[in-house]
Amino acid sequence: MKELVERLARRGIVCRRLEPYPLSRLGSRRRIDLYLGVGTDGYYCTVVHIARKSRILRKDAQIFQDLRHAMEEKEGHHIPRAYTLIDAPLCSKAKTQLEEWGWKVIMGNG
Repeated sequence: MKELVERLARRGIVCRRLEPYPLSRLGSRRRIDLYLGVGTDGYYCTVVHIARKSRILRKDAQIFQDLRHAMEEKEGHHIPRAYTLIDAPLCSKAKTQLEEWGWKVIMGNG
């Protein structure tokens, strides 16, 4: 968790509160780390951290977006900020799609 916070801070993303969000609450069994936080500006944010050897494809990007919407529905408020930390190869179309949806994509160790 400390490493995650430091990686976000290096990019200028600071959260007052950042807590792990159990995927079981959303009915998902995916192998990703999901976090819900509140930024210093008071807005909610979601952070998806994924580390794997296989490539992140457009269908994975759609899953991230669906998880974000499910969190909004479950928590009862809009989550305007979304970040994804990816330690895996990323398809350029998936990256473009995430950025179009308003996600900030952070690759590798920085």
